[in-house]
Amino acid sequence: MLIFMFRRFGTMVLTMVVVSILVFLLLEINVESVAIKVLGPYTSVEQRNLWLERNGYFDPAILRYLRWLGNFVIGDFGSSVRFKVPVSDVLWPRLANTGILGGIALFLASLIGLTLGVIAGMREGGPRDRGVSVSAILTTSVPEFASATFLLSFFVFHLGWLPGTSGMADGFDLRQLVLPVMVLVIYDWGYIARMTRASMAEVMTTHYIRTAVLKGLPYGQVIRRHAMRNALIAPFTVIMLQINWLLSGVIVVEVAFGYKGFGALLYEASLNQDIYLIEACAMVAVFVAVMTQTLADVGYTYLNPRIRFS
Repeated sequence: MLIFMFRRFGTMVLTMVVVSILVFLLLEINVESVAIKVLGPYTSVEQRNLWLERNGYFDPAILRYLRWLGNFVIGDFGSSVRFKVPVSDVLWPRLANTGILGGIALFLASLIGLTLGVIAGMREGGPRDRGVSVSAILTTSVPEFASATFLLSFFVFHLGWLPGTSGMADGFDLRQLVLPVMVLVIYDWGYIARMTRASMAEVMTTHYIRTAVLKGLPYGQVIRRHAMRNALIAPFTVIMLQINWLLSGVIVVEVAFGYKGFGALLYEASLNQDIYLIEACAMVAVFVAVMTQTLADVGYTYLNPRIRFS
């Protein structure tokens, strides 16, 4: 088990190094492009060369990469061209905002998806199974911008129950999170439900479940103590992988509702060609993706004894 964990974390570090090289080559290798993005297109060649020399951009590429990577490791992402402040001053609060939004959405989507998935898998092919399966397919097939538009028109313009934006201009307001969370939950719960349903249906056909039923154990006890314990192992990986989607895949939702989160920050940085902010967002997103994948693999191995002791 320890050897497996070390291998997974070693793979995570190697992946991060490879990604950092790609990010550096794409955004930092052309020093003239960096100077234009930082200083602006109307600066003179002399001004750009002076800035490049002062910031060490005329050093060998390998030395620049190592210095750039070292700054990232210690949390020095440079200064934002758009906001005129250190990138970390903008990045971490926005990341925390997305953490709040994504955490609530993931909790509700997991609760709904796991519950309905278990109910559907208990009677494969039955009315409840078909109802849950059709609902999951319908909700996951509707893109976020479509459901956001529908919910805005219904709850904001038609009923007037909820605010149409989630900018939190007057401080934290839970009501402003309702619509963004609803959009994310509507889109996400179906994935978890379908995976749980498939896992539950497979478990219900195993010999030990049939034996428990034939022995006369109460059906509810068989489901709770035997079937669910094994059926929920596979959805654990799916839920962990949703964290990465909730971090960088909520751009549409955050922009639609004016929510000041990580996705909206990445979108704004791209529009303004804020090179250092783009680099920081890319590296953080990849780190979260690799970390969640590693934790999912380790957690799945821990939850499944057949893998842990093989």
